[in-house]
Amino acid sequence: MARPYSIYDVFTNRKLAGNPLAVVFDADDLSNETMQSIAAEMNLSETVFVTKASNGSHAAKVRIFTPVRELPFAGHPTVGTAIALAERAYGNEGGNLDLVSVLEENVGPVRCAVRLREAEASFAEFDLPKISMRYELALDRQGIADALSLKITELGFENHVPSVWSAGVPFLLVPVHNLSAVERVDFDPQLWERTAPLCEGGLTSAYVYCRSGVNHGAKFHARMFSPDLGISEDPATGSAVAALSGAIRHFDALPDGHHPMMVEQGVEMGRPSYIHLHIDAKDGEISRARIGGQAVRFASGVLDV
Repeated sequence: MARPYSIYDVFTNRKLAGNPLAVVFDADDLSNETMQSIAAEMNLSETVFVTKASNGSHAAKVRIFTPVRELPFAGHPTVGTAIALAERAYGNEGGNLDLVSVLEENVGPVRCAVRLREAEASFAEFDLPKISMRYELALDRQGIADALSLKITELGFENHVPSVWSAGVPFLLVPVHNLSAVERVDFDPQLWERTAPLCEGGLTSAYVYCRSGVNHGAKFHARMFSPDLGISEDPATGSAVAALSGAIRHFDALPDGHHPMMVEQGVEMGRPSYIHLHIDAKDGEISRARIGGQAVRFASGVLDV
């Protein structure tokens, strides 16, 4: 059966940058095993399969697969799929459109807002389906440093210390002193597997970050490594930024109010990505957070599956 698909570069406004995402449409009759096999064949960080929503008022149900397993939620698939569906439905009409839709993901319904503009890369943002929460787990700081090929003295900055957070997918967030330290990370997956804690049924992924960025507008600079998800390094990880929102609120003691910021990732891979994070804080907690970014279609075709 010929099945349409598109590949989008997400969290960027230009092709061959950002994080590539495969979106497979009309996937209702595909088995779990076939979806996983296609994701392995695509060999991208994530491949999304679009099926009919269970709620008629929602846009679609989406299944998100890495090359090795399914995820309950992920950021760049949410942004990319929201844009792909909007462009598929309205992209040929021209003009400027602002749309709101709901995607059904395994984590729950995710509300998305999409902005279509002529001669511009489309933009989408979504409300976090879960507020980031911290797991109090024992961490081996020396083991973490060894797995990243850094000195233990390079871990942490200001009030930020290594910690485990999740907004649907758990990450071991590793703050380091500066851009130089992030750039020098040489990730050892075997050492990481011996060091990183298990959380929510899997090995936590490594999200290394520092303050500031190569882009003058970036508040944070990051890299992500995940042997458990079959991802050697990811150019952009929205679910990690979702987790990071909790660490930022906690360690930076954000005052009540609205806090917009941008996180850059993928620079060391030659695929710079820009993830927009908005945190609303009230009474010392996150009342709402959302993540957004642009995406551009790189390729379209059909799968003979």
